[in-house]
Amino acid sequence: MFGKIKPVKIRSYSENRKYGIAAKDVKELLKKACNLLLVPLSGARVCLYEDGTIVTEEFFPTLADNTELVLMSKGQTWSGVVCDISQLLNTDRHADSLIEAAKGLLSDEKSSKRRKILTDLLQNLEDRSELEGREEDEDWFQGVDSRFKTKSAYMKYNCESRIRGYLKELDDATKSIQKAKVRAEFLKTSQSLAEMLKTAKYNGCYFDRTEKQPDRLCTQEGWFTCQGSFDEKVCKSLHSINPYGSREGRIVFSTWNLDHRIEKKRTVIPALLEALQNHRSTDINLNYFYQLLFTRENLKLVHIVCHKKGAHNLQCDTKKIYTNATKDLKAKQKPKVKKRRMT
Repeated sequence: MFGKIKPVKIRSYSENRKYGIAAKDVKELLKKACNLLLVPLSGARVCLYEDGTIVTEEFFPTLADNTELVLMSKGQTWSGVVCDISQLLNTDRHADSLIEAAKGLLSDEKSSKRRKILTDLLQNLEDRSELEGREEDEDWFQGVDSRFKTKSAYMKYNCESRIRGYLKELDDATKSIQKAKVRAEFLKTSQSLAEMLKTAKYNGCYFDRTEKQPDRLCTQEGWFTCQGSFDEKVCKSLHSINPYGSREGRIVFSTWNLDHRIEKKRTVIPALLEALQNHRSTDINLNYFYQLLFTRENLKLVHIVCHKKGAHNLQCDTKKIYTNATKDLKAKQKPKVKKRRMT
């Protein structure tokens, strides 16, 4: 088999166009390919397009005729077909072609799994996130109240609504309080937290892509990334979504959750109720409870799959529940133990 002329298909690392070359060994193949594709011969190598396997002199005779190969210059690596996908996704040049190709494949595809992949690809490629106004992207605003003229304004309202919902749950807890005095102190605390939240504009900035980087949860383009379940540092599935890109994306994003790490109903509100059993609202560290209930200090944005609804078993920090003045007063009230004098 050695020395037999073998036809192959060769392409460069960065171009998709393939050329037919015939050679009797790798040395001749490299010489012809480098000359044709204008690649320096020194340090050049060829590998299989499919998986990046380097073609050696011993491997070359075993190749089937017209095997697809990639010519790499010194320092370049090829890990297979995934490299082509990566290059396509890193540029907008081929977006229109990809959309048409995906639509064509989708119309004839029978496999449910491949249909899902093609559908997701189309959804991401047909991205209109750069459009902001209602008149620019009318489809995005279908079902959205006419008072919202921009995507950012609606997304800000969407976040505010979620945060307001947490405040309502706090207010609802008042109904379960039997003692009038405790109920009154709880209402004062709730009203104070409501004022703090109103001053912060209900933290609607979290979903508003026009806000500054530290305040928003998305990129300037509108991409949100799942932060992983309450007990994980990152999302292992790398979930991401851009609700600014399409109406479907906006609707699907409504299933994502702002999840309380230290749970709101199971832990935070009960801790506040317990603290007010023997203390006034002025004794409570409002900033701490505000952070736990309404801010990113305790909230994680998670894909519905990453939202664990079971008990988190995380507790409030008892050292932060009361104000410093209350802590100091408690310390003074502790009875001093007299030391017995040794004789």
